[in-house]
Amino acid sequence: MAVTLGDDARRHLARFEDVTGATGRDCIVGDDRLLIVVTRGEMGEAIGPQGSHVERFEEAVGREVRLIESAETAEEFVANALAPAAVYNVTVSENDDTVAYVEVAREDRGVAIGADGETIEAARTLADRHFGIDDVQLA
Repeated sequence: MAVTLGDDARRHLARFEDVTGATGRDCIVGDDRLLIVVTRGEMGEAIGPQGSHVERFEEAVGREVRLIESAETAEEFVANALAPAAVYNVTVSENDDTVAYVEVAREDRGVAIGADGETIEAARTLADRHFGIDDVQLA
């Protein structure tokens, strides 16, 4: 699916690439944080040694940044969006709506949901933007 970026998102991605050396594929600008989808295989470069690249970028933009690694399949992408939760399996069901059902370790359910539901909401937003998935649910 083609992702449309606004001016702020494009500016943030350009700065992200300058600071980290990694390629950003998408950026969602929130009130106090940025969600950046990083090209598959470039997560290490985006983070940098001991997190130095992403920390430098956070300081430059004055916001918290959450990085998600891009993927070729919807299942892998949803699992990446819920990291660092231990995801056992993702099943995409296409009935009336397209829903990704995610099996996570019981002890990682809180991690997958995130504070105030931020992590799972980010996964839902990104899964819709990149793969047309209507909902992400923990099984």
